[in-house]
Amino acid sequence: MAENASLKDNVDINVTPEFQADDSSPEQKRFVFAYNVIITNHSNTPIQLTERSWVVTDAEQQIQRVQGKGVIGQQPKLEPGEAFRYDSAVLLETPFGTLEGAYTFQTADKNTFEVPIPAITLAKPNSLH
Repeated sequence: MAENASLKDNVDINVTPEFQADDSSPEQKRFVFAYNVIITNHSNTPIQLTERSWVVTDAEQQIQRVQGKGVIGQQPKLEPGEAFRYDSAVLLETPFGTLEGAYTFQTADKNTFEVPIPAITLAKPNSLH
């Protein structure tokens, strides 16, 4: 298990959200946030992203859970030093909320480990004081 702990510490997940004004409609309680994810394998072991789990919470504490195999229809394999980048989006009924979760990875010898993704703030510009 110590190996998996070090693997977890050597996978970097960077999430950058961006409010999508053109796709949003505040009058209809529709706030769209795109987000870019970059996953980098800093370990010495090839890994594969097998599952994702997201918890999206809006300002009224409404929770959406998104779970499934891989991301955007893929289960990318990352060799040591490699990065994988993808874009996705989430729809909220409030101008701000949070996005957090975890990715599950697997090594070539079928060991799995989870990398948590701390809460990321989703906020329409000028919606927070």
